Amino acid sequence: MPTGRFLRTLVRVTSSPTAPAPAISLRRRRFALYALFLLPGLSMSAWVTRTPAVRDLLDASTSQMGLVLFGLSIGSMLGILSSGPLVMRLGTRPVVLAGSTLVVVALPSIALGASTGQPLLTAFGLALFGGGMGGGEVAMNVEGADVERLGGRSFLPSLHGCFSLGTVIGAVLGILANGAGFPVVPHLVATAAVGAGLLLWAMRAIPTGTGRVTAAERAAQAATPRPAIWKDLRLVCIGGVVLAMALAEGTANDWLPLIMVDGHGFGATMGSLVFALFAASMTIGRFSGGPIVERVGRSRVLLVSALFAATGLALIAYVDSQIVAVAAVVLWGLGASLGFPLALSAAGDSGPDSAARVALASVIGYLAFLVGPPTLGFLGEEIGLRGALVVPLAVALLAAALSPATASRRPTAEEQLESVPEP
Repeated sequence: MPTGRFLRTLVRVTSSPTAPAPAISLRRRRFALYALFLLPGLSMSAWVTRTPAVRDLLDASTSQMGLVLFGLSIGSMLGILSSGPLVMRLGTRPVVLAGSTLVVVALPSIALGASTGQPLLTAFGLALFGGGMGGGEVAMNVEGADVERLGGRSFLPSLHGCFSLGTVIGAVLGILANGAGFPVVPHLVATAAVGAGLLLWAMRAIPTGTGRVTAAERAAQAATPRPAIWKDLRLVCIGGVVLAMALAEGTANDWLPLIMVDGHGFGATMGSLVFALFAASMTIGRFSGGPIVERVGRSRVLLVSALFAATGLALIAYVDSQIVAVAAVVLWGLGASLGFPLALSAAGDSGPDSAARVALASVIGYLAFLVGPPTLGFLGEEIGLRGALVVPLAVALLAAALSPATASRRPTAEEQLESVPEP
């Protein structure tokens, strides 16, 4: 079968969970997406672990560094808000390519800005990084949900596990680079070179058209309009789970080392190691989650995950013990690991127009990553970072209450007819 015809057939049967597809094609897409998720994890850790060195190169005060970091927020917001419409108009492939390219280009831009002492160039590099992360990962989640449906088995947890694995590898390399006094500029440039290699290899296996809504399909939808997906109560509940679990994960990514240092009296090195323990727990949870989901069910796993995260947060916030805090970080990491990918999987399974549903849920989640942790910083200024953990704790309990909405849904008779390939 010609490649173009095969891809058109693949897109046409996307909504069918048991649609036949050549195993080699799905296997290549899986490994390509693994590489594409590993890339931003490595890049993010390279940047985070060298933040003090970048600050010193810029000779920036804390407030000036906050303005530099604002570039990351601007880029992330633009990427997040533009990704869904771009996927529906162009498909996932060009959006994934553009987003991942921005992540790769961002690191040398940050390095150049830092080495020349130019805060604006550094902020511009961070804006590129945020735009690539926000836009590219939404498209990759849509692509991953498509592969999950075609393969008929859980895939998104292990896919996000590759991002967590990338953060662990990047954090270890960053700690070693800091310890050895390795300059920040070649470190960031080398990481970008590795990312470019991963991107060039992976994009060959990403098909065109996934998630794209053609002009004819838009006309057909206009002729037989369906209720707006944001009015779907089940999807709104799933969005609440995405928001809650993204906030639980984002809180740790932004504040965990400081919580350990300021709230539990750890040294700076130990605080970084505790964060590495959290990242390792996330990685283990995501790679081991697939078989558990298939055996127990998505909603039950999400319920337990949310309760694990809430328990870990409560122990860190209210028990004044370093040993308990370290053990609680493991609970927090295991609990937060499956929430975001499983909720995205549930969004794609919640009704027709699955690509739009996954895109909407992804936007909700990445907005939580963006807005939630800074908000906790303002609250922590008033009541302390441990006290501010009441916010992610409360929303984790909310996710547990909403977890029944993520149960697998049987397609309607109309949707089953729509998913049958044309002869």
